[in-house]
Amino acid sequence: MTLSEFKRALSRSTPPAGLAPALAALWWAGKDNWDKAHAIVMDDGGEDCAWVHAYLHRVEGDMGNAPYWYRQAQRPATNEPLATEWDAIVTALLASERR
Repeated sequence: MTLSEFKRALSRSTPPAGLAPALAALWWAGKDNWDKAHAIVMDDGGEDCAWVHAYLHRVEGDMGNAPYWYRQAQRPATNEPLATEWDAIVTALLASERR
């Protein structure tokens, strides 16, 4: 799946089947459903979910909590626009699924 295909899938009522939890959370975030996205990544211990978790706390405006999740994800904290970060995370996670 490409970034464009992932974005087109946002027109559906449910995420595409078989998405990894981090990508499913980003799909819900792309539909402006922060609560559903956060519930998916909240209890997952993986770095991908931690990265999405950090992004979600930026969306929420919780700049005190986001750095913790970037450290858990072993990713640098960012101040780039949220839409740019969303695209970057989706692109990176889709690429890692293709490997």
